[in-house]
Amino acid sequence: MDKLSSHYQTYHSWQGVEPLLAGAGSTLLHGPRDRLALSLADAEGRIVFHSRADRVGRRLSQAEQMEALPIWVPQAATGEEELVGYLRVEPVRMGISRPPSPPGGFFLDWLSRTLWLVAAVGGFFGILFGVLTSRNLTAPLSRVAEAARAIGARDLSRRVQVTGSDEVREVAQAFNEMAAGLEQAETLRRNLVADVAHELRTPLSVLQGNLRAILDDVYPLDKSEVARLYDQTRLLGRLVNDLRELAEAEAGQLELNLQPIDLAKLIADTVATFAPVAEAEDVTLSTRIPGDLPPVPADSARIVQVLHNLLANALRHTPAGGTISLRAGFDAGEYGRVWLAVQDTGEGIPPEHLSHVFDRFYRADPARSRSAGGAGLGLAIVRAIVESHGGQVSVASDGVPGGGSTFTVRLPI
Repeated sequence: MDKLSSHYQTYHSWQGVEPLLAGAGSTLLHGPRDRLALSLADAEGRIVFHSRADRVGRRLSQAEQMEALPIWVPQAATGEEELVGYLRVEPVRMGISRPPSPPGGFFLDWLSRTLWLVAAVGGFFGILFGVLTSRNLTAPLSRVAEAARAIGARDLSRRVQVTGSDEVREVAQAFNEMAAGLEQAETLRRNLVADVAHELRTPLSVLQGNLRAILDDVYPLDKSEVARLYDQTRLLGRLVNDLRELAEAEAGQLELNLQPIDLAKLIADTVATFAPVAEAEDVTLSTRIPGDLPPVPADSARIVQVLHNLLANALRHTPAGGTISLRAGFDAGEYGRVWLAVQDTGEGIPPEHLSHVFDRFYRADPARSRSAGGAGLGLAIVRAIVESHGGQVSVASDGVPGGGSTFTVRLPI
């Protein structure tokens, strides 16, 4: 600006200013492909020099004059400054003029373009990451939904792969556990239907066969034959009652008349009832009951039923000359429990059968007949009744003949 002002003071015009501006313009570079174009206009705004010759002679617009740098020259006569021209600096790219930018605008323009580029690249990768993440999150859930539809279509063997985030893994694990429970329940239901049909078919077949023989005059119609038929009806009635009680107990609908009972007296009365049967089979019954057992809130009739089933089971599996002992005691602790144990010296239970002895219709010896081994509901009813009282029942046996088995019932007080 000082050189331009000195030039005008010396020549009183802008003639010969081209070498000065051309030299200055060659040093004003901005980036590898950008440069700055210098433009000089006189006081009226007419361009007298421009880096591009085709711009010379054009007038500056009012906006361009406001953006330009005014050139002032002091007057010797008056001492006041006179406006003699305008200097403009504008960026030029690839030979095409761009609108002027304020000082520092080139860096801001480059920074703006860089930020836009970073934002575009970041947005692209953000969307890509979001799509991939959503697919990874929804893929396990889609598999769970597909497996749920398969379960609804009765394909209870369907399972899902446990993958994904912790939450999705928990959902998949819970689904697999639910499917396993449903499959087990369906298996038990089918087995129950098959077992009930099997158990009912035998006495019905006996009844039908004997009645057919009577009708065909093969068997005489006398009291002994009617008594045999009556025994089969009693067997059917007992089986149906056992099934009803078992179903009610497992459904939590078994009616209980809970009252404080004296367990020691209950055991003594039950042993007295079974004493003649045990004596007839040459089996010794013994008891060891402490006198300070606390009362137990229970249904006395149901507990008697539990004792009857356990003693009947022990007598059935204890040979002549064996012993059956009943013991009881009290476990103190945070939750006090009274326990009673029925121990025999029978053939015992093989270890592989211990986990199934309380299952309905289960017999450790499948060859044992119904008359010798029962229908396989007694121990299942024992477990159902004890659990309906909030208690537990367990069995222990080493499977050695003569070692016998021990059934233990624990009831809360």
